[in-house]
Amino acid sequence: MLTRTLAGRVRPLLAPSLAAAGLRGYAPRAVAAAAADVVVVDEEPPPRPASTSAAAAGIVATAPTVLQPRVLIYDGVCHLCHRGVKWVIKTDKHAKIRFCCVQSKAAEPYLRLVGMDREDVLRRVLFIEGPEAYYEGSTAALKVASYLPLPYSALSALLIIPAPLRDAVYDYIAKNRYNWFGKDDECIVTKDKELLERFIDREEMLGGGPSNSF
Repeated sequence: MLTRTLAGRVRPLLAPSLAAAGLRGYAPRAVAAAAADVVVVDEEPPPRPASTSAAAAGIVATAPTVLQPRVLIYDGVCHLCHRGVKWVIKTDKHAKIRFCCVQSKAAEPYLRLVGMDREDVLRRVLFIEGPEAYYEGSTAALKVASYLPLPYSALSALLIIPAPLRDAVYDYIAKNRYNWFGKDDECIVTKDKELLERFIDREEMLGGGPSNSF
């Protein structure tokens, strides 16, 4: 199972934001319960001294970027992927899973967090569960299933199958998905606007910006 730990990269950056929110002594469960399940991944740097060189002074400080947990980042122009997302939204009665098209700008901070690029997600779907780990490919799909109500959550039992075997099937389908199921020229969810409430890039999709295009 392909799992990469994010705690070492995220925890040091969480402390300032949690302290400001009255949360001291970061623990993943405490954050989930008391900080509305958010992960701060970029902190505004401290003010630069007056003697800083002109080149360095030209760097614009960025405001904190707040990322949500349990986000599935997928190929938004793929018909097969879109059908899968629609099924998860219909099945996920408690709205635990959120979604983001990899073609949108909203996906970029998540990709930076895990050290991936758009091409990686076009090959294998990405599920960011929280500040501790993220998953790709078949493992990502089964982790999403684990958050669904019974009987669908039972699909996560397939995690017992070795990841190389699961991903061999996943990769074969993913490689042929456009030929078998087709693709669109823009994120298909823009045609199913009733689904957008579950998308972290909702405003971007409704705005119809250029990032919707593949």
